[in-house]
Amino acid sequence: MQRRDFLSGTLPMAALLPELINGYSVKAFNMNSPLVQALLRGNTLTDHVLVIVQLFGGNDGLNMVIPVADYSKYFNARSNVAIPENAVLPITGVTGTGLHPTMTGLQNLFAEGKAKVVQAVGYPQPNFSHFRATDIWMSASNSRQEVNSGWAGRYLDYEYPNFPIGYPNTDMPDPLAIQIGGLTSLTLQGPTRNMGMSITNPTSFYNMISGTNDYAPNTRAGKELTYVRSVNRQTQGYATVIRAAANAVTVQAPYPTGNSLADQLKIVARLIKGGLKTRVYVVSFGGFDTHSNQVNADKVSGAHATLLGRVSGAIKAFQDDIQFLGVENRVLGMTFSEFGRRVKSNSSIGTDHGAAAPLFLFGNQVEAGMLGVNPTIPDNATVNDNVPMQYDFRSIYATILEKWFCLDKSVVQSLFPPDINTQLQVLPLIKSGACAGITPPPIPNTNLLVTNFPNPFTSRTTVQFTTAGGHTLLQIFDTLGRLIKVLTNQEYTAGTYRIDFDSEGLPVGLYYARFQNGITQQVRAMMKVR
Repeated sequence: MQRRDFLSGTLPMAALLPELINGYSVKAFNMNSPLVQALLRGNTLTDHVLVIVQLFGGNDGLNMVIPVADYSKYFNARSNVAIPENAVLPITGVTGTGLHPTMTGLQNLFAEGKAKVVQAVGYPQPNFSHFRATDIWMSASNSRQEVNSGWAGRYLDYEYPNFPIGYPNTDMPDPLAIQIGGLTSLTLQGPTRNMGMSITNPTSFYNMISGTNDYAPNTRAGKELTYVRSVNRQTQGYATVIRAAANAVTVQAPYPTGNSLADQLKIVARLIKGGLKTRVYVVSFGGFDTHSNQVNADKVSGAHATLLGRVSGAIKAFQDDIQFLGVENRVLGMTFSEFGRRVKSNSSIGTDHGAAAPLFLFGNQVEAGMLGVNPTIPDNATVNDNVPMQYDFRSIYATILEKWFCLDKSVVQSLFPPDINTQLQVLPLIKSGACAGITPPPIPNTNLLVTNFPNPFTSRTTVQFTTAGGHTLLQIFDTLGRLIKVLTNQEYTAGTYRIDFDSEGLPVGLYYARFQNGITQQVRAMMKVR
């Protein structure tokens, strides 16, 4: 195979292969992403950082946050997996609700005023497929929509629909977002390109900062792999700044060993303290699909207990570390899992896919305690009973964007489909004053002229345009410059309008919506996918 053929056949345009730190792959969000740029602009935001902890597999929320006040109903519904009442850990400032006995780390964070639990987070018409439910959480769509971009990526595209190339540069030399472990998630996917950088494992991270290459076999394929890695280091432009940030930190607070989540969070703390301007970090921890053998005979130990203990210990160590490093005020953390488990346990000493579940926020800027009440548990629960939703997960996102990243409410609402943004709540999650002194900049008019949702789309998309009044033209072109359709060509009064574009019969690919109003025009890229 020729090197040119190898590269063209295996790497998409502008692809970034993951650099590895401590064995974890790290991906950097595209610096040109509008969301990332908005989150990084000094005149828009503070230096706040969001750390997202994904618990993959569908975590059993009822055995993590236990409804002590309704213990008899809880026990009757799942007697073969129920945590003994006398083993439940109390939560400071909260009555009638406790934590799994292995979660002493988070219990301590509640006592320190640095943790909050939000009860029964979900969405209407939940999906119980791991992959589809994960996509819904990451895209912030509803269960009826197939959206191939993430909530963060769409925001960046909204802010900078025609963002320039040329990053990293002197103004923003750092990755906009970093994921540690696995490939960059849909959360960070923009409408047409990936917005992030990934570090697949901690080993690759430490190899990168020490200048050591991962092993490649002495074969033809190994030589090609070595070449690709070399090209990647030269073109992605982030290894140097990541290495400098990592090397700036030589001492950290202790972390538990044998805990992959702790290994990932240790890297995050190091990079934050090292001076990266990166605003979003994503880490992940799997194994929560507990259909069977969820607990041992004593009910307080077992597979799920081990997972929860590692999550709790990793988060506590991370919070202690960022306090030790002096960056605690800048960091907010959030956990999520794609769904919860059923109220009633199964006969295999496990729990099956369910709907709503609790999530945690952590950091010294959270409003500590509990939001919501214990889930309603039927007197005679059946295998079909689910935890009813109390809070929509999109409201969690919206609150973080507005109250932590200090974005204008209208911008936040524009990130969500029209049938969702009218239902978004601003929840009491973050201490008042987190955005004190930060005035979101006015939204550039050019960003308001023409947008579409969803983007990418499969068959139909809604094109929204804002006209100053008078003659307004909206056309659809393909990449060959051919006029595909005229959506409107008439006089309007000033205002914002929406028109559906049906692409039935058109091939997948890139299309352009061209808006013209008087002397003003704008072009919007729209991606049709399968």
